[in-house]
Amino acid sequence: MVRATLPLLSLAVAGLSLAEDSLYSKRANKRFIDDGGNYNISFYHINDVHAHLDQFSSSGTDCTSPEKGCYGGYARVKTVLDETRPDHPDSLVLNVGDEFQGTLFFSFYGGEKIADTLNQIGFDAMTLGNHEWDRGDDYLGDFLNNLTFPIVSANIVSDNKKLNSTIKPYHIFEKYGLAIIGATTETVSSISNPGPGTQFTDVVAAVQAAVDEIRSTTNITRIAAITHIGYEEDKRLAQEISGLQLIMGGHSHTLLGDAEDAKGPYPTIETNKDGDEVFIVTAYRWGEYLGYIDVTFDEEGKILAYHGAPMHLTNTTKLDEELQAKIKEWRGPFEKFAAEEIGESNIVLDQTTCQDKECTLGDLISDAMLQYRLDSGSSAVFAFANAGGIRASIDQGPITRGEVLTSFPFSNAVVEIEFTGAQLWSTFEGIVSAVNQENGEPVTSFVQVSKGIKIGYNPDNEVGDRLVSLEIGGEDVDMEADYTVVTIDFLAGGGDNFIEPIEDLVVLDTLDEVLVEYIKAKSPIDFELDGRIAVVDGAGGSGSGSGGNGSTPTGATPSPTVMPGAAGTVGVVSGVVLLVWTALLAVVVMY
Repeated sequence: MVRATLPLLSLAVAGLSLAEDSLYSKRANKRFIDDGGNYNISFYHINDVHAHLDQFSSSGTDCTSPEKGCYGGYARVKTVLDETRPDHPDSLVLNVGDEFQGTLFFSFYGGEKIADTLNQIGFDAMTLGNHEWDRGDDYLGDFLNNLTFPIVSANIVSDNKKLNSTIKPYHIFEKYGLAIIGATTETVSSISNPGPGTQFTDVVAAVQAAVDEIRSTTNITRIAAITHIGYEEDKRLAQEISGLQLIMGGHSHTLLGDAEDAKGPYPTIETNKDGDEVFIVTAYRWGEYLGYIDVTFDEEGKILAYHGAPMHLTNTTKLDEELQAKIKEWRGPFEKFAAEEIGESNIVLDQTTCQDKECTLGDLISDAMLQYRLDSGSSAVFAFANAGGIRASIDQGPITRGEVLTSFPFSNAVVEIEFTGAQLWSTFEGIVSAVNQENGEPVTSFVQVSKGIKIGYNPDNEVGDRLVSLEIGGEDVDMEADYTVVTIDFLAGGGDNFIEPIEDLVVLDTLDEVLVEYIKAKSPIDFELDGRIAVVDGAGGSGSGSGGNGSTPTGATPSPTVMPGAAGTVGVVSGVVLLVWTALLAVVVMY
């Protein structure tokens, strides 16, 4: 493809890493680029910041040693925008959702400081992620009322007056002759906490309806979308849509570009129903990157040329002094509590692989949950948690309470449930197949498990036939036996669609406090992965009692059981300070 000569983003920002790519689209080779109505506009985009208002270390926890390298922070974003936007008067700064949940800035302050920061950055529009609903419809509605820019999502239908007064399908920027459509993942109801009157409709249908309405009721031809649906869903949307050429995405925390770990090119290019190219960009997560793409539209609203790349915000990018001073001041009320050292680790407690396979932080939290119940006299045989609830790695060395709260920010509580062996087989088949075997709906997270269970599965087998072996207590699972199992209230309530929701749960201590006490008891932490989740050869359905014929055992939805020696309810934790802290944390759910 031919290189284009478009205006380049100023690299005056000290040390800013920008691997630029400037290319003509295939249409430009045929139609040429001239001054006849073609229009150039720049887009800055960010997604999945997850309350990382401040810079952070490579593991995602607080930046305690800047000399070792720290990333992100809205003060760096502000520096980039302040130093480059004056050269790009035709530009928009767009937020692609999931500002809530992930650090103590949200756990302690809720949305207050996030709203303040977003307004200072000066976003032009925002769509909503699933985590924006972690505290429900009314809380989100109040948060949105404090923002000073449009909120767009075309596939939200709600009876909540606060949401209806703020969320619109799209926003038209008359100055640029351009419309921005929003979209939110359809899975919000199963991974967050929207009210029963808030529904999330089919993304493709909703976005297409918005495109059609814009084109039929206005003279706008330039249309882009900000979508919190994930990279793969963005590609599907691009293929199934008509009249849309640019998608700025989020939700899947996907890195695009030239970096070693990138999952695809920036932009990724798909072909839509009209046969036109659709350009897809996304900017990883936590504000470590700020996306930037400059595009040229023709009179029909089709993209002729582009250049841009995700900008890596590292130590070499200056922090805006005024905003950083505010963020430092906000840290004051929780910093002493968060800085308390509770133990140490001789290994990196890794979160980055938890969604794909057994990981060290997954082993640690699952073992902690099991030990907590065994210490109370429980007969539980193993524990399991969802990988999506593990949010950041913990570095080797001293472990602080703040690191634990950053890694497990959701204030979930431990519960016990009784399953039959057949129900366990069905549950874990659903997890490794990513489809719940009872309701046929997608399972939206991988699993992490404690000692006491071993899972063998073959990902090459057909969906519904991937679980090859399931051992509990060193023996093949007995399909007729009853097993007491430890998990969290989020999963027991149907979260991530591991199991059907269970009513009237009795909940015990919060997950973060269980882990704190375990680390104190076991410090220094030092262990190796032991293969409790393994990829194996073989046909599925070969567990004990399945007859070895590939059939998957099924069973009724399990009922909750409160075992003797229960430690209490959520918030019943040792120490007055812990009671106060737990009260500050909202009971929320994760994707």
